[in-house]
Amino acid sequence: MTSTTEHTAPAQAPSPAGAAATTAASSAQPLVMSIILACGGAHLINDMIQALLPSIYPMLKTGYGLSFTQVGLITLTFQVTASLLQPWIGMYTDRHPKPWLLPSGAVATLIGIVLLSMAGSFGAFLLAAALIGIGSSTFHPEASRIARMASGGRFGLAQSTFQVGGNAGSAFGPLLAAAIVVPYGQGNVAWFVLLAVLAIVVLSRVAGWYRGHLAATKGRAKARASHQLPASTVRRALVVLALLVFSKYFYMASFTSYFTFYLIDRFHMSVASSQIYLFLFLGAVAVGTFVGGPIGDRIGRKLVIWISILGAAPFALLLPHADLFWTGVLSVVIGLVIASAFSAIVVYAQELVPGKVGMIAGVFFGLMFGFGGIGAALLGHLADLYGIAWVYGLCAFLPLAGLLTVFLPDLKEGRA
Repeated sequence: MTSTTEHTAPAQAPSPAGAAATTAASSAQPLVMSIILACGGAHLINDMIQALLPSIYPMLKTGYGLSFTQVGLITLTFQVTASLLQPWIGMYTDRHPKPWLLPSGAVATLIGIVLLSMAGSFGAFLLAAALIGIGSSTFHPEASRIARMASGGRFGLAQSTFQVGGNAGSAFGPLLAAAIVVPYGQGNVAWFVLLAVLAIVVLSRVAGWYRGHLAATKGRAKARASHQLPASTVRRALVVLALLVFSKYFYMASFTSYFTFYLIDRFHMSVASSQIYLFLFLGAVAVGTFVGGPIGDRIGRKLVIWISILGAAPFALLLPHADLFWTGVLSVVIGLVIASAFSAIVVYAQELVPGKVGMIAGVFFGLMFGFGGIGAALLGHLADLYGIAWVYGLCAFLPLAGLLTVFLPDLKEGRA
């Protein structure tokens, strides 16, 4: 990976220095794929570590006598600490970039892993989840911003490459948990410290490129909107996007936190076998995410949002009624179809509100974690009351919210 800063001639119109200015210049610079891949790789590690929590839930539930509600509260603690901080970090670093935040966040994650490997009570699990959440809250807005800076104007490609790293991490996390933690015990979570150390090293290099990029782009013109939409239309579009994120991540919470429980309850599978099905679903999500970004660059983000969320509805409605074979097939199809929505939503929102890349990334990653956490807690409580199969029947209707896409305005999109 290179840390060399790319230089281009400065724009004629001066503006205040800062992250917003660097965003304006990103499309005038060449694609720096090494930085995008480094951000994606760090995202893989970050989300692989996050995936430890739901992957070991069955073990913790049995070993410590946790209820579904307590399992949901652990997820809620992680998601809330991750979600509440992200918009504020993004807003602050739009004006005052802080490259050192990236490796610092990875240090918080490392401490959370160590605590998770030693925790022996519900309170300790909550604290470990909170520390891992803090690490995520500092990572996502800044790493997403840097990926956009290095995009050379191919924003969909950069965002999907960054996002697919996280999806891949979420997919491999359960496999590693099934291979390392579930058979040999909670203490083996400590092996993931090695991944956290690797993330610190990679993010330190990325932070060095970021620092040089900021110096090279100082004084460039601030980003301006390419659309002529009134402020009321922009606000309405952002609300619609938030509702779409809500539907997507409430539905995704039923998979990431409870799919293994659903398979064990309905089909009497072992924990290890259920983890393989979860891996297949999350692997499909990773593939769909990677494909969705470049397609959005070519055909437009709005169309991708239509296809991604609403297109998953027929398969989601069939899932609760399928046998084991078709449950596996439908879960993979759902993962492939629904995956590209988030990258398209983030880039679409950044085009609606230019110059606020960090804030928008923080808001939407925050909404992703927040809605996912609330969904996990609520769905866990409903599972305690009515059973996990009932929860899947209810969640099947959530992708129908994709119909809200009709209220999004058309933007000038296409390949940069």
